[in-house]
Amino acid sequence: MFEEGQLYAPVVIAEDGKVSVELSADHPGFADPEYRERRNHIASLSMNWSATAAIPRVEYSDDEIGVWQIVCRELAVKHRQLACRDYLDGMAALDLPTDHIPQLAEVGDRLQPLTGFAYHPAPGLVPFDDFYGGLADSVFHSTQYIRHHGQPLYTPEPDLVHEVIGHGGLLAAPRLAELNRAAGRAARRLETKEGRDFFATVFWFTIEFGVVWERGDLHAYGAGLLSSYGEIDEFRGACIRPLSIPEMGSQRYDITHYQPVLFAGIGLEEVLDVVGTFFEECDDDSPARYALPAGYASTHAS
Repeated sequence: MFEEGQLYAPVVIAEDGKVSVELSADHPGFADPEYRERRNHIASLSMNWSATAAIPRVEYSDDEIGVWQIVCRELAVKHRQLACRDYLDGMAALDLPTDHIPQLAEVGDRLQPLTGFAYHPAPGLVPFDDFYGGLADSVFHSTQYIRHHGQPLYTPEPDLVHEVIGHGGLLAAPRLAELNRAAGRAARRLETKEGRDFFATVFWFTIEFGVVWERGDLHAYGAGLLSSYGEIDEFRGACIRPLSIPEMGSQRYDITHYQPVLFAGIGLEEVLDVVGTFFEECDDDSPARYALPAGYASTHAS
């Protein structure tokens, strides 16, 4: 089952107040002391941030700006071919800069007149109630760091590319922004671990890794696909199943590999109908209400 903490490197505070990001040994920046110190500094900027304060400004380095420029250039090509129409329209309206890394305040200023969404800074993992629940208030909690310059087209964790290029395009598209708000309202009704796990897994296979049949082919609307240079090339080769809340909520998956199973709507209209209805009705009884028949998982789960 999905555990959101697995996606983020832990951020810890020592007794002396020093903030440290604990990267795993296989992280591209693990053996780079300059990058690690940089990650620590950026995490510290938002560690004690409150919504009444200005969003911390990060002065990005030439290496970091270079990563952003490469990613913007390469992903734009993929998006034209593989992204859904609402996302493309949202990104066009958002009009993110490609020559420099936008500050979160700048992204929020661009989003506000489009859909009313704003970005709030976070050092890393955001608690369930804050991250998902914040969507109901048109708030997206985002990290401010960017992936290691040694591998500009890969990251093992959500960075600014994922948060802004992946999710930002969804939040700039009115219909997808409303789907995110519906998810936030659902999250606020949930209290049990079972209910939250079921909801988070449906969120994973839609907002993060959702696909739709559109323009005669399969296109992505999930932020995890749209921000991944490698996986966006591969998702059409996954096992594509029809939208099904019971199957999505029960599907097992490994966050460290490309997703072998994806769920496709027949156009975004079906996604908004099926997933939007689920979010509006989701509660702690959902796992039982949407339970698959006995024996189904062993036959169909991948």
